[in-house]
Amino acid sequence: MIASLLAAEPASAPVTQWPLRILLVLVVVAVIGLVLLGMRRGWKRRARSQGEIPAPPEPGGEPGGGGVVSGVFVGSTSHGDWLDRIVVHDLGVRSRVDIQVRSDGVALWRHGARDVLIPAESLRGAGLARGLAGKAYERDGVLVVTWELGGRLIDTGLRADASADQSVLLESIQALSAEQGRAGGMAR
Repeated sequence: MIASLLAAEPASAPVTQWPLRILLVLVVVAVIGLVLLGMRRGWKRRARSQGEIPAPPEPGGEPGGGGVVSGVFVGSTSHGDWLDRIVVHDLGVRSRVDIQVRSDGVALWRHGARDVLIPAESLRGAGLARGLAGKAYERDGVLVVTWELGGRLIDTGLRADASADQSVLLESIQALSAEQGRAGGMAR
């Protein structure tokens, strides 16, 4: 009985208004294009407004020795405002990263973006947060390093692949910050 009902149903109706359908598709494509253009213009405008921020130093060399941790560079924001992304010098670009805490600072070798060295004397603290740069994770899922660049405080989010490595990084960065006479913790 079910088979006879299925066989009795007519096929879908043929499309008879091709010009209207084509026009609707073109309108949708145009709207998507305008949205993408607006996003690009906003990113470029933000980069122009942050033009006074100097380029951060690069760590030089390749990751080596002990203590290299793999993870994700979540992004960088203005201190205390986790939605105000810093876009200049690739600081707002999410990427894979190899992290190493050294005596001269925190070295970040990024895949597909500019490498960054957070100098030890620029460190202001480190702590754990739920998210940064519009990305939210589980509680204490992002290691946030607060540092100074060109007179501006910046929060940079890092996420180690293993949570045990994240704890080790936090302790190492806080110890390095304490050596510089800075508070090791950070209020978030």
